[in-house]
Amino acid sequence: MTARLNNAYSYAPESIAAMMALETSFGHSGLEHGLMELVKMRASQINGCAFCLHMHATDARAHGETEMRLYLLDAWRESSLYSPRERAALGWTEALTRLAETGAPDADYAPVAELFSPAEQVSLTLLIGSINVWNRLQVGFRSPHPVAARAAA
Repeated sequence: MTARLNNAYSYAPESIAAMMALETSFGHSGLEHGLMELVKMRASQINGCAFCLHMHATDARAHGETEMRLYLLDAWRESSLYSPRERAALGWTEALTRLAETGAPDADYAPVAELFSPAEQVSLTLLIGSINVWNRLQVGFRSPHPVAARAAA
């Protein structure tokens, strides 16, 4: 894979700063760090973003996430390792990441409405939108993940 732009962030510093401010706001949203990393990883799996998967798997592990939960994330519906709140967030992540296909159905929203406060629902939805933007930047510009970048050097 050949990168399309080197340091795409340098071409839109104000926009990247706004995205980083949004990311910072999630730390004050009431959403659990582990839940946020699972959401970011699941969207990144769907979008095929190696850069983001590398980043968020590394961060999740550093914050105590287990290897087994990371391995089974793609099959979360068939696993008992995820809490009801995580399952609701993952279903909403899939629905919004595949929005053109799903239309964000009531069946995916209902558990979110039940288990998240209105403010958390908005933060979760913004988090999902944000990771999808990051995925599009990384995949669109073919940004190599750190291990691949070191190997290519």
